[in-house]
Parts: sequence; structure tokens; C-alpha cells
Amino acid sequence: KPFIYGIAFDDLLIHPATLIDDKPIVFGTYAPRNFDRGFQGTISIRVALQESLNVPAVMLLDRITPMRLAATLRSAGGTLTFPRRWTAPSLPMALGGVGITLGDLTMLYGAIPNGGMARPLVMRADAGAVESHRMFGAAAAWYLTDILRGSPLPPGFAMGQGLDRKRAIAFKTGTSYGFRDAWALGFSDRYTIGVWAGRADGSTRVRPAGRNQAAPLLLKLLDKLPPEA
Repeated sequence: KPFIYGIAFDDLLIHPATLIDDKPIVFGTYAPRNFDRGFQGTISIRVALQESLNVPAVMLLDRITPMRLAATLRSAGGTLTFPRRWTAPSLPMALGGVGITLGDLTMLYGAIPNGGMARPLVMRADAGAVESHRMFGAAAAWYLTDILRGSPLPPGFAMGQGLDRKRAIAFKTGTSYGFRDAWALGFSDRYTIGVWAGRADGSTRVRPAGRNQAAPLLLKLLDKLPPEA
């Protein structure tokens, strides 16, 4: 979802304060619903992304087109896997209807604190220079960072007044179809971390959620890293 919003920011279709309707809508035979099966009415883009609402994300993807989203992710180095080889990118991409590795997803999220520039992961210090690819502009990247720093924290965590955290953290969580995967991707100015929780055989579990399972580990890992530059 952040990549959809990033492209839409770049196109000047939206601003964090833009209002959008989270309401029942049908695209042909596709009727997206939110994770809690409810709707919140008219809300800001900021709230829509922080709450990871499905309907606004699908509405924006319909504007920028699934083909453009797929092309942006691929040009930045992400390998996408669809259910069938001949499957074309479609609106369910907004809700995770596409396969991607943890490594590629983390690499793509690294573009947000890097001003919209994605860089391939380097596994060895002597690998040499790598080419960067622009996913969206620096202003869009700033908007995403500012919004995701306000993402709802998992149970047991707090970031309110009187609490001193050594780094500002922005993060996004997600849960895949069938509750097979719980995701959390987060970053500070210097570090980006991706966390996946699930079963190695890809089987379903009893309603896991990225916010409750992967996000706590993500936040603990970020707290243990060396100080920011």
C-alpha cells in the first residue's frame, strides 16, 4: 500500500490531508472489504494509510493502474510472482494479491527513507557499486515517512509523551490472504528491517496479524541497533 500512495503523491493526485471515502464499492465483480469488515466513511489519506484501510488503497490503485504499480516495483528490482504465469496485475495487488520475497520487500521499503531511491541488497562488502532506481520523488517519500511514523503500535508498546526513544521509527504491517503470512516493515533514518512470521510450508494459521506478531519483533530489533548517524 505505501507504494500505491507514493506514486499517487508523485502524480499530485493526493496529499496527506486529502479526504477520501472509505465505503462499499464494487469494481466489476471485485468488492474489496477492510480487514475488520467495516467502513470508516470520509477520512484523510493519512488515516487511510496509517489504519491500512483496503478500500481507499484499491481506489487509488484503480487511478494509477495495477500495471504501473507492477512496473514500478519491477524496475526497482522487485520480483513479483502471480498465481499463474499469465496472470496480469490487477486490483487485488493493493491487498497483497501478489507474491514477493522478504528480501525484495525490505529492499523496496528501503527506498522510502532514501528519498524514493531503491538500491539492490548487497550481501558482501566487496560487491562493488550498485545502481539505484527511483520509485517516486523525495516529497512523496517524505510524506510516507511522516505518515508511517504515526502507525498504530502493537499491544504492549507506547510512544507517547514522557517516553524517550533513541530513534524515530516508521513502520507498516500486513497480513496475507488466508492468514498465511504476518509482515512488518519498518525503518529509521539509517536502518530498514523486514520481519516475516508464518509457517515454512505456507499453511494457514488461526488469524495471525502483522501488527500483533511481526511488529513487536520489528520494534525490538530497531531498539537494539547502534545509534543513528
